[in-house]
Amino acid sequence: MEKKVAIEIKNVSAGYENEIVIENINCNIYDGDFFGIIGPNGGGKSTLLKIILGLLNPTKGSVRIYGQLPKTGRKNIGYVPQYSEYDKQYPISVWDVVLMGRRSIRGIHPLYSADDKKATIEALKKVNMEKCKKRHISELSWGQRQRVFIARALVSNPKILLLDEPTASIDKDTQLNFYNLLKELNKNVTIVLITHDIGVISSYVTRVACLNHYLFTHDEKMITKEMLEATYSCPVDLIAHGIPHRVLDEHKQKKKS
Repeated sequence: MEKKVAIEIKNVSAGYENEIVIENINCNIYDGDFFGIIGPNGGGKSTLLKIILGLLNPTKGSVRIYGQLPKTGRKNIGYVPQYSEYDKQYPISVWDVVLMGRRSIRGIHPLYSADDKKATIEALKKVNMEKCKKRHISELSWGQRQRVFIARALVSNPKILLLDEPTASIDKDTQLNFYNLLKELNKNVTIVLITHDIGVISSYVTRVACLNHYLFTHDEKMITKEMLEATYSCPVDLIAHGIPHRVLDEHKQKKKS
C-alpha cells in the first residue's frame, strides 16, 4: 500500500532579505514517520520549520500539509519549540498550560467546553503528567516541562508533532525517558524531530535527513558517511554506546614546502 504524504516539500528555497538560507529542498514526510533532521547551527533548520508552519513564505517552491497550504494545513500540526518562554511569577498551572492548546479549536469562544477538559486530561495522561496538573509550571524540572509542552501540542489532536531541539537542556537519563515517550507517541502521530544528537537519530527515528543549506535525505535511519560529509564538511566523531566511531576521514594536513 502506498504511504500517504503528510508533508510535501517541493523545490523550496527561502531566506531573509537578500540571503538564501535553504535551497532546492525536496522531501516527502509520510504518515507514521519518525523523521529526524540534523545539521549545524545556521544550516537552515529553523527556517525550514517556519516554512512548514506557514510563518515564512518560500522564495521558490511549495509546501503542502495533507495537500493544503501551510496556513490552512498547519491545523494538523502540534508544535513544540526549543524554548517556551513564560513568566515564572505568573500564576499558571500545568493544567492551564495544556488547556491553552485548545485555543486553536475554540477560536473566539471564551469558555472551554467539557470536550476541551477531557482532551486536556487525555493529553496529560499520554505524557505521564496527570498527577502534576495542579502544580505551577515553574515548579517542574526542565524534562517535566517539556512533557507538559508536548501535552499542550497534543491536546488539539494533531496528526503531526513537530519538535525543535526538545532535549537541548535535559540530562542523558531524562533524554532516554523522553525519547521512549516519543517512540510510544509515534504509534499514533507522525513525528518530525530537529536535533543535534546523532546517537538519538540512529536509535529512534525511522528516516533521517541532514540539512545545511541543502537537504540530504536517506529513507532509513542509517546516517551515511556521504550524508555527514555533505552536511558538515569536516570530521565528525559518532559516539555509539560509549564507543567512539570515526565516521569521516580526518582533514589531511598540507605538507610544508
